[in-house]
Amino acid sequence: MPFLAPDIGIDLGTENINVYVRGRGIVISEPTLVVLDRENKHTVKAVGDEARFLYGRSPDQLIAVAPIRNGQVADFDIAELMFRYFIRKAVGVSYLGKPRIIISIPCGMDDVNRKALMEAIRMAGARRVFLIEKPFASAIGTGLPVYDPIGSLVVDIGAGTTDVAVISLGGLVVSQSIQVGGNKFNEAITEFLRKECNILIGNQTAENIKKDLAAALPLDEPRTIHVRGVNQLNTSAGTVQFTSEQAYEAVKNPCKAIVKAIRWVLERTPPELAADIMKGGIHLTGDGARLFGLDRFISESLGMPVLLARDPGDCCILGIGYLTENIQLVTPQDKRSRPSMK
Repeated sequence: MPFLAPDIGIDLGTENINVYVRGRGIVISEPTLVVLDRENKHTVKAVGDEARFLYGRSPDQLIAVAPIRNGQVADFDIAELMFRYFIRKAVGVSYLGKPRIIISIPCGMDDVNRKALMEAIRMAGARRVFLIEKPFASAIGTGLPVYDPIGSLVVDIGAGTTDVAVISLGGLVVSQSIQVGGNKFNEAITEFLRKECNILIGNQTAENIKKDLAAALPLDEPRTIHVRGVNQLNTSAGTVQFTSEQAYEAVKNPCKAIVKAIRWVLERTPPELAADIMKGGIHLTGDGARLFGLDRFISESLGMPVLLARDPGDCCILGIGYLTENIQLVTPQDKRSRPSMK
C-alpha cells in the first residue's frame, strides 16, 4: 500500500550533494556528477558515486558533467536528471504523491537562478520547493540560537562559494557570497606550481597538497613534500620539492578574500548585533573551513574570536535536516533587498 512521500532536505554543493529524508536522517552523500556517453551526449550513463567510478574506469568513452557550478545550476537539463535520480534513490517509488523539498542555496543567488533551481527540482518530482540560505542552515546545524534576538555570524566555506551572514530572529540581517572556496585553494596551488616550479598537476593532486601541507599561516615546523606532475617545459614526467612556505604563499590570497568578505559584512552590521558577535565569535562551517590555520588567520586579521565547528562539513545538512523534521518553521522567501559588495 503506497504512503505519502516524506519531506526531503538537500544540501546542494558544487562538488557534493547530501540528502536527508524526514524520519530517516541522511541517506545520500555523493558527488554532484553526471557522466554522458561521448558518442551520444543525450545518453546518461551514471550519476553520483557510480558516475565517479565509471568515469575513472573509461574516461575516453565518457563525458563528465558537473551541473552545479558555484552553488548554482549550470546545466538545467542535466541538473533535472540528477535531481530526479537522487529523489528516487532517497525515497523509492512506492510513495503516493510528490515530496516537499528544502534545499540550500548560496545567499547571493539572484532571482533568475533561484527560479531555475526551483523549476529543475519541480520537474524532477517535487511538490513544493523551499530555498534556505546555506549560512542559516549551517547556523542551525552548529546549534546557534538563530530564532533568538541575538546576533550570530556564520562563515560557510564550501567548494565553490563562501557565504557570510549575520543571523538574528530567524533571518539574515546582512549577508555576502563570494566565489571563493575549497576549489580556489586547489586552483591557487595548481597555478603556483605551474608558474614557480614549471610542473603541471591535476585537481586531485592539488586537493591532496591542500589537505596535507597547505595552511593559512606559516607553519611553526616547516615541511617539504615531493610533488609529481608533468614538466611543462618538455612534457615529461617530473618531480619537484614543494615546501609548506610555498603552499602558504599559494593559498594566502583566497584566504584574504574570505577575510575581506567578513569585514564587509561586519561593517554593515547593526551595533547591537555586532556586540553579540564580538562576544560569541565568528563560526566557521563547510568543508573549506578545514584548511589548517584558517580559523587563526581570520581571528588575527579581524581581532575577534573564531570557532571552527566540530564537523564543519556536516553543519549545513544537519540544519536542513532539522528544518525538514520541523517544516512548519520554513517561511516564504525573504524578499528584502540586501546590499552587495563591490
